[in-house]
Amino acid sequence: MIEMVKETAWKWIDDHRDRLTEMSDEIWGYVEYGLCEDRSSRLIADELKKHGFEVKLGVAGMPTAISAEWGKGVPVIAAQGEYDALPGISNKAVPWKEPLVEDGMGHGCGHNIHGTSAMAAAIAVRYALEKHGLEGTIRFYGTPAEENFGGKVFMVLDGLYEDVDACISHHPSDMNVAGLSSSNATNGVRFHYYGKTAHAAGNPEMGRSALDAVELMNIGVNYLREHVIQEARIHYVIENGGGQPNVVPDYASSWYYVRAPRRDQLKPIFERIKKIAQGAALMTETELKVDHSGGLYNLIPSRSLSEVVTANMRLVGATEWTKEELGFAAEIAKTFTKESKIDGLRKDKVPDWERYVDVDLMTDILDPWNEGETSPGSTDVADVSWVTPAIEFGTACNVLGAPGHSWQFVACSGSSIGHKSLIFASKTMAGSVLDLMTTPDLLRKVKEEHEKRLGGQVYKPVGDPDRKPPLEQARKIAEKLKGKA
Repeated sequence: MIEMVKETAWKWIDDHRDRLTEMSDEIWGYVEYGLCEDRSSRLIADELKKHGFEVKLGVAGMPTAISAEWGKGVPVIAAQGEYDALPGISNKAVPWKEPLVEDGMGHGCGHNIHGTSAMAAAIAVRYALEKHGLEGTIRFYGTPAEENFGGKVFMVLDGLYEDVDACISHHPSDMNVAGLSSSNATNGVRFHYYGKTAHAAGNPEMGRSALDAVELMNIGVNYLREHVIQEARIHYVIENGGGQPNVVPDYASSWYYVRAPRRDQLKPIFERIKKIAQGAALMTETELKVDHSGGLYNLIPSRSLSEVVTANMRLVGATEWTKEELGFAAEIAKTFTKESKIDGLRKDKVPDWERYVDVDLMTDILDPWNEGETSPGSTDVADVSWVTPAIEFGTACNVLGAPGHSWQFVACSGSSIGHKSLIFASKTMAGSVLDLMTTPDLLRKVKEEHEKRLGGQVYKPVGDPDRKPPLEQARKIAEKLKGKA
């Protein structure tokens, strides 16, 4: 029975392959900054409406956030997708560096595919449920601003996941695997310094440089690096540093991400950074305002969901690449060294990594090997995983060994390589959702594992629980980062 139900869903995806790849390419061309994904979110919302979903666009205080559902009763299974782009990595869908827009945005994490794959899976499941007379609710979440403002956190705080039995999402990657690693918890924080202007040559003694405070703070934090746990990560940018050299700047600011494997490890590091910030204000006689805009939790993995996804990957069958696609990938592979690729495979502890040294596009479907490991990155999927069982699996899209958040990834995500990754992922997600909907014992197992991994821990919002999405700030940043047409 379940095989027939899945075939219905997979046929829908095959029949609508052209439309799905067209939508992915449209979003790839929109390249919208987080919380500003106006056209991308509208495109997806309108498509869901065409297929009978009850759609809400603008949930959780974010105009580009989507909640859409079809069906009735339980279980409620969610498919979620993203569609925000990244600054400074614009590129054409060619295997060399050639910006589409100079200094512009690019989908260097494949989120044009990410949002479309979840939408496709949700619609395919909807038609499978209807055709076979099955009960259950399929819900789609369009989640903005994963790369910068943690949009899913606002959706969690708004209670959108409280009745969800399990949540599945897909992320373009360079491997086909439903991983079991956790992720780093993170705090996002801005440090604002306020001083006094003065002529930097004529009467500098009357000035109090906010930029000096930012720079002194950064120096202090860099000395702190020796005295934090090895797994911690601290990175920053100076957002505002003054106007011109002959005016002592009365305002400057920096934006920090502070990461550690768990929130209880992150807190003491963050407290020390705040003390350094206060010390910089004392040294420069400036005033400090700390804007703790929030943060993300560490991911709660799910072996049960990983097994479901892996099984469906193998049922669907791995992507086959054409001679032209392999040639495209080979050209991109020339833009980084084999040594860096080997370092990456080793760092990720990929089993039998030697097999993949000369592989550009992955075809193997890997068993997850990384349970107990912590990914150095962070994701707002983690916050979802604290309130309902969740997984985000990867399908090969980027050239193996190429960096993420790069022009190389942009090129792949706008090419036929990205199109194939999209279809493979959509089918895998649809099959996994249908397994959870039609097998009560399986869903029970998933929930029991989730409770065990939580071990009685309770999700508590990071920062101000009443904070609102920084919509105005996002628009201002997006304007600066749109590039030169």
